[in-house]
Amino acid sequence: MKKAFLQLHLAVLLAGFTAILGKLIALNEGLLTSYRMFLSALILALFLFLRKELQILSLKNTLQLFGVGAIISLHWVLFYGSIKYSNVSVSVTCLSTIGFFTSLFEPLIRRRRIDLIEVLLGLLVVAGIYLIFNFYPQYKTGIIFGLISAMLASIFPIINKKILVNFSPNTVTLYEMTGGFAALCFILPLYLHFFPANYFIPTVSDFWWLLILAGLCTVYAFNLSLQALKHISAFTTNLTYNFEPIYSIILAFIIFKENQFLGMGFYIGFALILLAITLQMVRVYQDKKNRRSVSKIEI
Repeated sequence: MKKAFLQLHLAVLLAGFTAILGKLIALNEGLLTSYRMFLSALILALFLFLRKELQILSLKNTLQLFGVGAIISLHWVLFYGSIKYSNVSVSVTCLSTIGFFTSLFEPLIRRRRIDLIEVLLGLLVVAGIYLIFNFYPQYKTGIIFGLISAMLASIFPIINKKILVNFSPNTVTLYEMTGGFAALCFILPLYLHFFPANYFIPTVSDFWWLLILAGLCTVYAFNLSLQALKHISAFTTNLTYNFEPIYSIILAFIIFKENQFLGMGFYIGFALILLAITLQMVRVYQDKKNRRSVSKIEI
């Protein structure tokens, strides 16, 4: 369990850097995601081929993983769109609503009762987002993109939790990246009609940033996250990913000096989000401690 938490936090740290890369790469968000998924699938396919671990799945399983990949692709397009229509700090803060959406969707998908405390903690996060929304109306489009992105991000870990019972993390990642790229081939023309791109081929700097994004922050980070998901619940995984804004905001303050453009409204909203994360972490720790105590008594 300890190893799983370390893997998860390293994945979150790498995920936090993807927002920075999203701003450094000047490509349209749809094209950025498309290149990211293509390069990620290519890198992982070559890696698995050389290790003779490349698996050919049935059509049913392939379509299932491709479907999850399509959800991931839409999540990333909207996430990077959120960055480009607001800024890194506001965009990654919107991702903190993942815990709220998970508290609603996980009981429906896994057919269990809704946990009222999870919902209340999620609503505390929503209150933080509401404050930011009110103080920064100029970021309206970016915030809406970020919230929809968070909603989509809350779904695929819940589905992956079931899928990982049958397939390795590397296989799941490869098929989902491939499926996401395939989905974007159909979605992108329509998306670019409403959100046009200034150019379509990556510049030299774009290309190198994309390689880091695909290899380190996607293939490696995604694999770490899926390894951890074998031992940790989807809700705890998503809640831990709420630390992603903390890492991203610190990096954005250092690299882009975004703290110069953010006022008290942002910090109050972010404080509420941080409070919700802390309370849930304490709750999860206490729950596990109680379970261990009960187990010892039974023995």
